[in-house]
Amino acid sequence: MSDDHTKVQEFFTARAADWDTRFPDDGPAYRAAVAELSLAAGSSVLDAGCGTGRALPALRDAVGPSGVVLGADLTPAMLEAATRAGRGHDGRLLLADVARLPLRARSLDAVFGAGLIAHLPEPAENLSELRRVVRPGGLLALFHPIGRAALAARQGRQITPDDLRAEANLRPLLARSGWLMTSYVDEDARFLALAVRQD
Repeated sequence: MSDDHTKVQEFFTARAADWDTRFPDDGPAYRAAVAELSLAAGSSVLDAGCGTGRALPALRDAVGPSGVVLGADLTPAMLEAATRAGRGHDGRLLLADVARLPLRARSLDAVFGAGLIAHLPEPAENLSELRRVVRPGGLLALFHPIGRAALAARQGRQITPDDLRAEANLRPLLARSGWLMTSYVDEDARFLALAVRQD
């Protein structure tokens, strides 16, 4: 396992037990972001870097009982917290690295990634892997329940010009990875970038 992966696991393992209690009011923001994907009943969707699975109930509601919902995360403690919260009933939980997903190419209709991009060790390559598992025309949602400025303030730091989530950086990064950004919102209450797989 690379140092980047070890650091991610250490960071989230230490926070898994109380993760949901730290952010108790995010549910409506997750539901609104999932709604932006306009998933059809019966669709297949992956929550990449699902953590404690906070998006899984909304994703399950969106695709219905005939749909497929998967949640993949690198950190066992986060998946254990998702299971304790009952979110394993909303989707199948996978201990997996989003850089090397154990999924067939073109097997999904969409990927949802909450707070994901800041933790990708090789963003262009990792976004290409997400593209691999999505069918042509499939969707990607990169989400955070608060915007970049609000998140930076919460963490006591300044936004830097090299922030991957800045539109000027994210749009070309997605394009290099085979995605076309179709929507970008960065406001205090949420960050959401939507993209479609290009072929």
